[in-house]
Amino acid sequence: MKAVAPSEKDVDNSTAELTKSDREKAIDDWLPITSSRNAKWWYSAFHNVTAMVGAGVLSLPYAMSELGWGPGVAVLVLSWVITLFTLWQMVEMHEMVPGKRFDRYHELGQYAFGEKLGLWIVVPQQLICEVGVCIVYMVTGGKSLKKFHDTVCLDCKNIKLSYFIMIFASVHFVLSQLPNFNSISGVSLAAAVMSLSYSTIAWGASAHKGKQEGVEYGYKAHSTAGTVFNFFSALGDVAFAYAGHNVVLEIQATIPSTPEEPSKKPMWKGVVVAYIVVALCYFPVALVGYWAFGNSVEDNILLSLVKPRWLIAMANMFVVVHVIGSYQIYAMPVFDMIETVLVKKLFFPPGLPLRLIARSVYVAVTMFIGITFPFFGALLGFFGGFAFSPTTYFLPCVMWLSIYKPKKFSLSWIINWICIMLGVLLMVFSPIGGLRQIILQAKTYKFYS
Repeated sequence: MKAVAPSEKDVDNSTAELTKSDREKAIDDWLPITSSRNAKWWYSAFHNVTAMVGAGVLSLPYAMSELGWGPGVAVLVLSWVITLFTLWQMVEMHEMVPGKRFDRYHELGQYAFGEKLGLWIVVPQQLICEVGVCIVYMVTGGKSLKKFHDTVCLDCKNIKLSYFIMIFASVHFVLSQLPNFNSISGVSLAAAVMSLSYSTIAWGASAHKGKQEGVEYGYKAHSTAGTVFNFFSALGDVAFAYAGHNVVLEIQATIPSTPEEPSKKPMWKGVVVAYIVVALCYFPVALVGYWAFGNSVEDNILLSLVKPRWLIAMANMFVVVHVIGSYQIYAMPVFDMIETVLVKKLFFPPGLPLRLIARSVYVAVTMFIGITFPFFGALLGFFGGFAFSPTTYFLPCVMWLSIYKPKKFSLSWIINWICIMLGVLLMVFSPIGGLRQIILQAKTYKFYS
């Protein structure tokens, strides 16, 4: 499946780069994605772990309860293999044109589909993914803070979830001012360590608790329609869990590159390490959590675990630290887009005041939406299918076919088309289940509770 680079003629025709003016270079040196290119391979490892192993891992036992043993294991394994393959494709495509780097997902889309069409295909999907993750992580951070508070202080007065989401958001008003990916590397490393820690606590505590009395593994819905819709929603939960592709090119952009030592080598090394960590987190949590609680498991496995209290409190604080880092990883490309439009299109002067206002407004908006719609499990299912399936499961394959044009019925062609077909099915079916769950939960939900 050796990739054949585009011909020199293609390069000359579609990617010949005009000499940048001093102003454009100054702007590129200021924008968060292109301002720093001195990252090491291990930056790639923990950035990818932070981006991928997030709130999604805690919903995997719940997804298993809606999928069942056989389909659940098959979906988990298939997703791991397919997303590793598509991630490899993106790493390879980052520098497929000599002398040019596709530092942003939409730049690769523009090369594959054309300047305007590529922008319209990639940017809306990427924004839905990244903003969606930030909103869901606002809810996750707030819920985990509330769970920590309620666990350590049983006699304390009940505090609204809305206030905990505000407390969580207050951290991001500060951290969002860090200029680029390399500047948040410390936060990201802490988040990656936390993700491995709370995943281990989740499956370790479940294993220690053991198989619960009267545990059932059958589908919990009482109707065929309910079972089918729940199955679709669970597919979205799994898709959400493998959502790191939306920031992979932006992460690779921070790694230095020379003709002798292209960025794809250290990037791929980091990705392999990250995917080993992903497997160590996802499979034990999903399988042990489902084995212990069956179909009565909560949509966040930590909510099903109540003892030992100190361990569950600690795990929830680990989640808080992790989603702080994850929020920043997913927000950085959005900050880059916002600042690019403000500076290059609307001609605002780049500087601290612009960054302070633009990023603070973004944090405030995601906080407000998170407070208004904290349907954690259903949000995962809806966003997972609607937005993450294309950008993670099959858009890299479409780009690969469009750019490299592998021979029809060759191994590369067949594998890419299988991934595309599975990804499209995931995109069509999973949002249906997620939307249904949102509607059902909205009936009994009081706003700003």
